[in-house]
Amino acid sequence: MAKLRTAVVIPARYASSRFPGKVLASLAGKPMIQHVYERASASKADICLIAADDQRVIDACKAFGATAIMTDPELPSGTDRIAAALKGIEADVVINVQGDEPLLPTEAINSLIDRMLQSDAPEMATIGVQGSREELDNPNKVKLVKSNSGRALYFSRSMIPFLRTGGEDMPVYLHWGIYAYRRDVLERFVAMDAGKLENCEKLEQLRALENDIAIQVLITDLESVGVDTPEDLVRAEAKLAEKLKNL
Repeated sequence: MAKLRTAVVIPARYASSRFPGKVLASLAGKPMIQHVYERASASKADICLIAADDQRVIDACKAFGATAIMTDPELPSGTDRIAAALKGIEADVVINVQGDEPLLPTEAINSLIDRMLQSDAPEMATIGVQGSREELDNPNKVKLVKSNSGRALYFSRSMIPFLRTGGEDMPVYLHWGIYAYRRDVLERFVAMDAGKLENCEKLEQLRALENDIAIQVLITDLESVGVDTPEDLVRAEAKLAEKLKNL
């Protein structure tokens, strides 16, 4: 059997509603997208490229030696952008690494690649990390609940599961913005219309669940800092400085 070919694609949307231009925001002297690319390109993937929506992103990516592909700015989600960028490119397994995860550990990408290359690989996979109710009580931090076998049951901007007075507390998980797809599942996904849950919560992974595509959740104790706001960028800068100091 031929070795499956893997691709990491980073959707880099300049027109972010909460933080326009954030993928080019300076972080430790580099545009944020460069940090993401360097971590992704250090993974086991055979290909690493950036799916952009703006010439400014293309120019910045070329300046640090990345392969960047222009996609339609009107595409509705990062996954649609990835599928567009991959047209004509051979890849059996696709990893979606968000352009606003500058501290995402390369090990997290490799764990998804390893899982998707196994004979019993799921249709999709993603990453979760345990948190606390206090730190995750923020709509910008997406929560997830999973089954005993690790299958995603739901993702939400609200706190799930809700702890009712007198109820028994249980672990709460933060969802990281990284996905793995079999190529055929990616093509199926982007051919589907956005569903009611996706349009309600503005979470594209709900399109998969609404259409009975199983998503396996790999739980990690690694750390990352997603950047949704300028305040998050300050936190990422501090975390990165701390890591460099400890080297």
